[in-house]
Amino acid sequence: MSVGPRGILQDEIWSWLGDSEWRVVDHIDRALLARLQEDATQPYAALGQAVGLSAGAAHERVRKLKERGVIRRTTVDVDPAAVGSGVLAYVMVDSTSWMGDSAQEFAALPEILEAHVIAGSASVLVKVRTATTEQLQDVLRRIYAVDGVSGTQATVVLETFFERPLSPLAADGT
Repeated sequence: MSVGPRGILQDEIWSWLGDSEWRVVDHIDRALLARLQEDATQPYAALGQAVGLSAGAAHERVRKLKERGVIRRTTVDVDPAAVGSGVLAYVMVDSTSWMGDSAQEFAALPEILEAHVIAGSASVLVKVRTATTEQLQDVLRRIYAVDGVSGTQATVVLETFFERPLSPLAADGT
């Protein structure tokens, strides 16, 4: 490991959290994160062995990653079609005003999985999952009811080649 600008080790990634707070993730943390993304139910002994730590040290690192907000939650990857949500659409939402304060209104629609304020021709991009196109049409009607929305452009996904989680290893060039 070499020391980079401002005395920061080059094997570490520093993220600014605001209010003079920094979050550091080193190569061991990134390796733990990658293993947890593969299977979050692995015992700490297996995690530790994979990255050269004891079970206790792996447990402590994971606890600190959770405490610092690097690990935001532990979840299960569910096949949407298996639970009746096989229709996927991305919807560009046009508006007559700033939509940055509309998060709660979009979050109130359970079919919306993600909502992002964007730059470009639209104001907001939402990811929607429903069982049918009729249900998608109903969601579009409810999006129109959000204050400030002036239109939508929906793109329905016909086939998904792949989806991948964010790789914690990508930052170190692997």
